[in-house]
Amino acid sequence: MSTTAKRIAFHTLGCKLNFSETSTLSRDSLKYGYENVDSKEFADIYVFNTCSVTENANKETRKLIRRSKRINPNAFITLVGCYAQLKSEELTNIEDVNLVLGTEDKFELLNYLDQIDFSNDIKSSYSGPITDVKTFKPSYSSDDRTRSFLKVQDGCDYNCTFCTIPLARGKSRNASIKKTVNLAKDISRTNAKEIVLTGVNIGDFGKGTDENFYDLIQQIDNKVDIERIRISSIEPNLLTDEIIEFCFSSRKFMPHFHIPLQSGSDRMLKSMKRRYTTSLYSDRLNKIKSFDQDACIGVDVIVGYPTESDEDFLETYNFLKSNDVSYLHVFTYSERENTEAIDIRPVVPHSERSRRSKVLHELSDKKKSAFYEKSVGQIKPVLVERNKNGMLFGYTDNYIKTRIQGPVSLENTIQNVLISDFKTSYVECEILMTS
Repeated sequence: MSTTAKRIAFHTLGCKLNFSETSTLSRDSLKYGYENVDSKEFADIYVFNTCSVTENANKETRKLIRRSKRINPNAFITLVGCYAQLKSEELTNIEDVNLVLGTEDKFELLNYLDQIDFSNDIKSSYSGPITDVKTFKPSYSSDDRTRSFLKVQDGCDYNCTFCTIPLARGKSRNASIKKTVNLAKDISRTNAKEIVLTGVNIGDFGKGTDENFYDLIQQIDNKVDIERIRISSIEPNLLTDEIIEFCFSSRKFMPHFHIPLQSGSDRMLKSMKRRYTTSLYSDRLNKIKSFDQDACIGVDVIVGYPTESDEDFLETYNFLKSNDVSYLHVFTYSERENTEAIDIRPVVPHSERSRRSKVLHELSDKKKSAFYEKSVGQIKPVLVERNKNGMLFGYTDNYIKTRIQGPVSLENTIQNVLISDFKTSYVECEILMTS
């Protein structure tokens, strides 16, 4: 490696899974003698872990490339991740891009950089065919000292018509429970107080083996000395009664579930090739609420999927309105190459997609406000995360964002608080006692 290439900047686009992988690459770069800097600062090498879920994610990648070149016109630009895997040739042809690594090669990044003569303007692409995506690289984030995202699974065997993730990340795979638990133990020896289990389709953990996700969470709960554990997102058809029951019997697992829905219309779910019905989804919600009426439930939903009629959208709206969910992640359908949905007709006009998105965002705001307002007067444990302008922020066990007055010394501690009032995006709290 050239001695002039010392400053390296990493930036993550997309999901928590990408975040855990970028953090691992960043930590590994220190072993190669690099100095980590922020992606908004001057660096010799910029590495972008890309996302390709929507066209906006692709546009953001190109925007970041231009920004980096303004900061350092001689910077070496490297793209890894999902966009790099799906569109390696397109990205390699961008004038300012020097290195493109697909899913299989992304964790070999530092080996590639170590062999490059940075005195020459080299452009290379190492994005193999999707069939080469076979390895599983455990990873976890360490940028946020209060919580860590632990990658427990990668890839997906589902064939949802709108999704490119199986193409970008390959088939479902994971490490053994033993190796995963050992990595969680590594996290527990850091300052982190919370582990978030993440992956592409974590409910499929252990598929094809004698291990499964239920076994995994039991082992982590039993063997890892950590205060809090969350499940990032899990498919409703894989969220079994025993998983729900175990989470509420555990002192470590938080009463917070994020469950993708995508549509409240069974006709749409069938067209999307989702593996459940609205009836099954409702059963999962009711099961959770039977244990804890204050449990937080987040929902993913897509608007503007091809052939989605006004009636289909109204079904989705009414389904979400009538069910006790806490917030929505609303995605506007975006055409993706090499998916079945791109050939489905008729398409929903973009103006109508935007209108439906706005309607569901407004519903999400109402749901979240009602969820927050209901918490006023309750006593909750809060993991205090950061100090901003003299105020402390954090999250309750059931994922309510809090603002607390208190000393900086309370950062990265768990405090019992009384929720006294709610605002648009957080609740006001008073500390009852230090724990």
